[in-house]
Amino acid sequence: MAIEWSTKIATGIDWQDRQHKELFHRINSLLDAMTIGLGKEEVERLFSFLDEYIVIHFDAEEQAMHKCNFPDTLSHLEEHTHFIDDVAALKEEARNNGVTTGLVIKVQSRIVEWLMNHIGTVDQVLAKFIKEAQEGAL
Repeated sequence: MAIEWSTKIATGIDWQDRQHKELFHRINSLLDAMTIGLGKEEVERLFSFLDEYIVIHFDAEEQAMHKCNFPDTLSHLEEHTHFIDDVAALKEEARNNGVTTGLVIKVQSRIVEWLMNHIGTVDQVLAKFIKEAQEGAL
């Protein structure tokens, strides 16, 4: 079952939405692979993508936060750190135990949680602040 992109999740900031949509695409690739028994193989590709995504996307958000003096920068960065730690733990589990069906399910669950909770809520607050700062309302 695919995770659908919606206007509720869109932030209205082009670069941020493009990067978020790519993460949606990647988790949907994992979900598709799981339905045909290829989830283990797709997790490896997802891990490689996440290594790059974390650096590029989080850096872009952090620069935007600093540029507009976002007041909740520290708590937002803590969420990024928590996600990075979670991904590292999942990758460590894969190294230690191999990519098991249980791990595939954990990866899928954690990424979907991130999509819905962080992108769907926390990034919305950031995006609103960025847009107001760009419009000179702050």
